[in-house]
Amino acid sequence: MSHTRSHTGSSLSAHRRRRELAEAADGRVADVLVVGLGATGAGAALDAAARGLDVVAVDAHDLAFGTSRWSSKLIHGGLRYLASAQFDVAHESAVERGVLMTRTAPHLVAAQPFVLPLTPLVSRAQASLAWAGFRAGDMLRLAARTPRQALPAPRRLSATEARHLAPSVRPAGLRGGLLSWDGKVTDDARLVTALARTAAAQGARVLTRVRVLELTGTGARIRDELTGEEGEIRARAVINATGVWAGDLVEGIRIRPSRGTHLVLRSERLGALPAGLHIPIPGETNRFVLVLPQGDGRVYVGLTDEPVEGGIPDVPDVPETDIGFLLDVLGSALDVPVAREEVVGAFAGLRPLLDTSADDGRAGAPARTSDISRRHAVLTSADGVTTIVGGKLTTYRRMAQDAVDAATAARGLPAGPSPTAALPLVGAAAPARLRTLPAPRRLVRRYGTEAAAVHALTVQDPALAEPVLPGHPVTRAELLWAVRHEGALDESDLLDRRTRIGLVPEDRAEAHAAAREALVEAAAPRP
Repeated sequence: MSHTRSHTGSSLSAHRRRRELAEAADGRVADVLVVGLGATGAGAALDAAARGLDVVAVDAHDLAFGTSRWSSKLIHGGLRYLASAQFDVAHESAVERGVLMTRTAPHLVAAQPFVLPLTPLVSRAQASLAWAGFRAGDMLRLAARTPRQALPAPRRLSATEARHLAPSVRPAGLRGGLLSWDGKVTDDARLVTALARTAAAQGARVLTRVRVLELTGTGARIRDELTGEEGEIRARAVINATGVWAGDLVEGIRIRPSRGTHLVLRSERLGALPAGLHIPIPGETNRFVLVLPQGDGRVYVGLTDEPVEGGIPDVPDVPETDIGFLLDVLGSALDVPVAREEVVGAFAGLRPLLDTSADDGRAGAPARTSDISRRHAVLTSADGVTTIVGGKLTTYRRMAQDAVDAATAARGLPAGPSPTAALPLVGAAAPARLRTLPAPRRLVRRYGTEAAAVHALTVQDPALAEPVLPGHPVTRAELLWAVRHEGALDESDLLDRRTRIGLVPEDRAEAHAAAREALVEAAAPRP
């Protein structure tokens, strides 16, 4: 094993990528090769590097290109898993939520309030069941030892309080509401970026635009997608963390993808939203449509849980049936229904659920993907590739730890226990310190302790303080920072993953020129 790599800092750039790709493919043997740079893959790269292992991590596209950027941005405490008696999954989720909120990423993950409005469509029995669930969720918080100041207690709301927190809800027949709390990440793709950069600070080579053409237990044949050059990366242990694409690289992995769709609305359409909303899905006892204010002039409404057949696309399409379903459920609670033309964007992610139907004796696959367990699984192939599938964003750290444990054990690599439950990500600091940083609050919620450095760019050049487009808070300084320090290589990296501008096609087109300018400016020699 190699423990001699110098820690060259957390900044990812095109120059660092070129240098480290050449190193990775020069014939040396790394300790661990990780394929896939979503939350779990970036987490595995961090976990292995933090144990002192020599790590190479690659992705055919970009950081958070797949499922990890299409989530609801929630860090769930596991409440829904209690209803299906998956107590281990529920507890694991609550523990991992607490780790993120209090230790590893308090700058990115904070408490989010939700109101379940008790409209005439919500029966008293349903309300009682939901209230019992929220109380049980608070017990999960207690069992996970997450402090009360991080997650307030659920409580009942009067009709007046419910209207104050959810002013867009139909007042007729409203008899109150239920207030609950969960974790929310400022931006899921930013969480992955922080993971990748923290891994890089620990010495991992983090390489985007590197496609694996063939994977074995001793490495991979790869192609640099920027130059077309092919080569080989050799490693003692290999982890396949490619999510819904895991079966493309390792035989025998059966994934049953589930599509989760969200709508994007302009915030002014629903007015002030001090809290998110839980809107019960008619005919379901434990499923809700969520209304999720983002703080950037947009609101997300989601999500569906539909099986996906056939090939796996790079970017999933959003069918009109999903949009219609979400608008119908939303309309059941709102004073004024949202029209189809008011949906300014939509996105869908594919959950990498493990298909176990053939293993448990059932003749066919389960009827609904919502019934498939969210437990993760670590599978080791005959030639020694360790594949991690299943799970969800909240539990990425535990999934990564389990994958590295399995890979190092399978290949006989000496490695100590995982330190990542106590390892702060880039930008992390205690909330008390974050509140004192000399930078705008919005930047602190996105960059943590680095917010001051991002803000300093606008002091040096006031033009960089300009918004990338009217009505959206992202500044030109943030685009420049993403190229210099966060590994953004092209306009899509900037608009679709380092920021969320690209979720609205109209905004994406308007911001394209600013993204191009940032790439040119970052490439120019610095004085």
